[in-house]
Amino acid sequence: MSIPKIAPTELQRRLQADSVVLIDIREPAEYAREHIHGARLVPLSAIDNHDFDTEHGKAVVFTCRSGNRTAMNAARLLAKGFREAYVLEGGLDGWKRAGLPVHFNADAPLDLQRQVQITAGGMAFLGAVLAWFVSPWFILLSGFVGAGLMMAGLTGFCGMARLLAAMPWNRKFLAA
Repeated sequence: MSIPKIAPTELQRRLQADSVVLIDIREPAEYAREHIHGARLVPLSAIDNHDFDTEHGKAVVFTCRSGNRTAMNAARLLAKGFREAYVLEGGLDGWKRAGLPVHFNADAPLDLQRQVQITAGGMAFLGAVLAWFVSPWFILLSGFVGAGLMMAGLTGFCGMARLLAAMPWNRKFLAA
């Protein structure tokens, strides 16, 4: 099951005409950092708890960062009962490539996925450097990080993401 795509310029036209509801399915910290003006935040993680009764009269456009998360969850989103539903072609990234404006908050943290990538990459690199210059046993740090990333991919649980989410710079945005 798939949702038809709508071009960023067409979405902008329809937003200006108030004939569409734009729903951003990313998580609060992602939305806090950058989003399309007029987008409503309804995180995918909480979408089943949201009542869309007041929006069913309009067409809906779902968006995420690239459009992939939306496409992967098409059946779940379509089950919300909208008469006309679309996915923003290219997501927020496509919107920006089209030169359209976004709300950007430089004070908001990077999204958790990028924080995990930076932290895990830094730890793996540090383990390799320490193994080279200090002791070969430090290679275990790189192995530990690699094993953790592999388990996160296999199980869907990422301990590092949970730990980073609890950090002070993320707490206020993740609780939003």
